[in-house]
Amino acid sequence: MIGAFGKGLSNLIRKLVTGTTVDKDAVEEILQDMEKILLQSDVDVKLADDLISKIRKRTLEEKLPSGMTLREHVLKVIYEELVVLLGEKPAGLRGKKRIMAVGLFGSGKTTTVGKLGKYFLKQGLKPVFVGLDYHRPAATDQIIQIGKQIGVPVYVEEGKEFNSTARNALQKFAKYDVLIFDTSGRNALDKELADELKILGEIINPDEVLLVIPADLGKVARQQAEEFNKSVGITGVIVTKMDGTAKAGSALAATSVTGAKVKFVGVGEKLEDFEVYDPTRFVSRLLGLGDLQTLLEKAKEIEIKKESVEKIAEGKFTLQDFMEQIEAMGKMGPLSQVANMIPGMGMMKIPEGMIEKQEQKLKAFKYIIQSMTKDEREFPELINSKRIVRIAKGSGRSEAEVRELLNQYNQMRKLMKSLGGAKGLQRGALKNLSKQLGFKF
Repeated sequence: MIGAFGKGLSNLIRKLVTGTTVDKDAVEEILQDMEKILLQSDVDVKLADDLISKIRKRTLEEKLPSGMTLREHVLKVIYEELVVLLGEKPAGLRGKKRIMAVGLFGSGKTTTVGKLGKYFLKQGLKPVFVGLDYHRPAATDQIIQIGKQIGVPVYVEEGKEFNSTARNALQKFAKYDVLIFDTSGRNALDKELADELKILGEIINPDEVLLVIPADLGKVARQQAEEFNKSVGITGVIVTKMDGTAKAGSALAATSVTGAKVKFVGVGEKLEDFEVYDPTRFVSRLLGLGDLQTLLEKAKEIEIKKESVEKIAEGKFTLQDFMEQIEAMGKMGPLSQVANMIPGMGMMKIPEGMIEKQEQKLKAFKYIIQSMTKDEREFPELINSKRIVRIAKGSGRSEAEVRELLNQYNQMRKLMKSLGGAKGLQRGALKNLSKQLGFKF
């Protein structure tokens, strides 16, 4: 989710946390590096300068808080100032609404409308999609397919006149909880298209006008957000393409200064790859400090068995438990996203591509475990050389991969036991760091 922008910042934080000494010169060097990272990520120059100035003043000019080292104080200040810059509090949306989705061509707006529909379905509300994108070929077909996929009705008209379609939809679906209008993609600087959007806004009279903007847009994000706001009054922003972009910081920072808060982020192409934007959690991931709260919420959402998690934490799990966790993790999203939520993982020096390779290995491990007998899954110590040959043939994998699975399984059991289970994870440096930043386990 954080891409090169986050990688640069997390490397910087690792340097701060692991450095031998942290004095004023070291802090100044870190701040200079931080400004370079912000500028390389297309964050507005003035915005970057203001942020660095605030951090410098709080860390080097103000009195050090009692009981805190300079290292801890600098980390806390960087975290707090980035949270302020990127929105401070989560917004999200609740209850019955009329929503108008607007944005540039190719911003992922129609897919985002589908994600919004799924979000409201989870609230127990009854949404409907209104297709008003008649400029892009097959746009109405796309919204119809998305509606069928998640069970949300879609209203489009053959006449292809969006103003009348909007009026008719308002009458026909007046009893629905949430009406989401998918408008045509447009450049906000085009006066004709801007006027067109303004008229449509007057017809719909929406409760929310959500600007869908791609994270890789760069410096143009601010100008586009301001122009859309002039035309139709933006009430919130959804940032798409957050999965692996270097420019995410620019889009978030640019929109935050327009007064239109970021409400959601799209973190992948699937309809479930959608999150309420929480600045505190996002910045935590951005700095490589993890996001345990979101990780636990995702786990709860897909109903991971509590008993299985406890067994793994205590190092008492079987291969059957291991397979269930592999399947559950697959539902939580790509392994790289899950890894970013694990506290401290972002500060580890993980070789390029290693997580992706591990994801492929986990899929292979699942096939291998499925080829085992029930007794072999429950009592892995039964698996000898003869059984390894049979399991390899049955799963279509190599004998070496079967042995690798067994080795990883045994190593993971030993590791979890050595950490002291769930209670062990809540002790030491990790707990102290989390406490300083106000995180809760």
